Amino acid sequence: MYVCGPTVYDEPHIGHARSAYIFEVMRRYLKYKDKRCTVKFVRNVTDVDDKIINKAKEEFIGEDLNSAVKKVATKYLFAYHQALDQLGISARDPGIIEPKASEYIDKIKEFIKILIKKKVAYQSDADVYFDITKANNYGKLSNQSLEAMEVGARVKPMENKRNPLDFALWKSAKEGEPFWDSDWGKGRPGWHIECSVMSTDILGDEFDIHGGGLDLIFPHHENEIAQAEGAGKKFARLWIHHGLLTINGRKMAKSLGNFVTIEDFREKYKDLDYLKFFFLSAHYRSPIDFNEQRICEAKSAYERLQVFFQKLERRFGEKEQGRQKLEPSSDIFKYKREFEEAMDDDFNTPQALAVMFELVSFSNKLLAEYKDEYQGVLQSAQDILRDCTGIFGIRFKPIFETRDIAMDFRMVKISPEKIEALKNDRNDFRKKGNFVEADRIRKELEERGIILEDTKEGTIWRIKS
Repeated sequence: MYVCGPTVYDEPHIGHARSAYIFEVMRRYLKYKDKRCTVKFVRNVTDVDDKIINKAKEEFIGEDLNSAVKKVATKYLFAYHQALDQLGISARDPGIIEPKASEYIDKIKEFIKILIKKKVAYQSDADVYFDITKANNYGKLSNQSLEAMEVGARVKPMENKRNPLDFALWKSAKEGEPFWDSDWGKGRPGWHIECSVMSTDILGDEFDIHGGGLDLIFPHHENEIAQAEGAGKKFARLWIHHGLLTINGRKMAKSLGNFVTIEDFREKYKDLDYLKFFFLSAHYRSPIDFNEQRICEAKSAYERLQVFFQKLERRFGEKEQGRQKLEPSSDIFKYKREFEEAMDDDFNTPQALAVMFELVSFSNKLLAEYKDEYQGVLQSAQDILRDCTGIFGIRFKPIFETRDIAMDFRMVKISPEKIEALKNDRNDFRKKGNFVEADRIRKELEERGIILEDTKEGTIWRIKS
């Protein structure tokens, strides 16, 4: 599986997060579905690019440009890795390979030589271009004809192309820019060539899945296919493209003041699991609009599952000892099958989430009228949900996780002993029929971030997520 990764010239934003998260969920599900399956996952890093050069000129004025470019790439790749770590997607996972364009220069030059030899590419001064008229069915991925694509195509100043749609494989270096020596002169690779070279070098001439955003279909992925097939390779069997993200109905852009980094989200909403639920609420191929209402809905979905897990923890704990194991034929496992059917249907995460909440509703009814014979069913429900949320990289905090609970109590500024005292006072008022005072205490605790829940076994409390 090869996925187009970041061009490291700025802080990672929630659009980057959606792409990285979607393909991580796919990777996890493929491994879950077939324990014998090894997913070789490649996500490239573009660390040589016009955008990086321009950023280096802005951030390191007066410095040597070669050194400045490396500093920019290092800085923003580190920021990207930090963001992935916060999302629970580690770049250090042994199943993830992350090649950099700068590490592939020699192999890129060899690939270009093959294309020239096969007469599908040509040299023009110190540049090398792919001859689009030699491509086999160019436009087949984006379903566009060559004639339609040629309308509006133009040749930029300083370009010596035969055809406006021809694209650069090797770009001659401008004064002061980073460069490598080649048979065609000093220069650096074009953007498209790096992905064709990296993917086939690591995964072979034909591999299973190539992924990226819808905005990459044309021209990037069309050009990747043209290059790979021009070199005699079969290339990707299956293409997966995710929809794009907007902010309140508008394209995200710094100029519009709606640029949301992953760190911005974490600072405002505290928990990146809310962002994951937001992503899961839409099919990966669909566009998704980031707005306050959608995040509130995602937060509520997370909290509903969190509350359910905590109810089961109070009842059964987290230990394996004493847990009842049911046969896979038991009715409770129909939810697991339905979850898998949803995910098998082109990774339909909204439907998969719906199945999870059906399981929660069913289990809550059993908890409300609990009998000993329900233990095995509820513990199996706990296991099923843990497996499913694990695929989504969602982690629900145990009720008494020391480090987190200590932090939460500092946040709400109230001790567990004080909560227990107020809870007991409220229950006393309720027994005496003084519901005004009982409700006042409940509201007071809620304002301080403590939620009271009345259950069959008595009143319990939790810190609001």
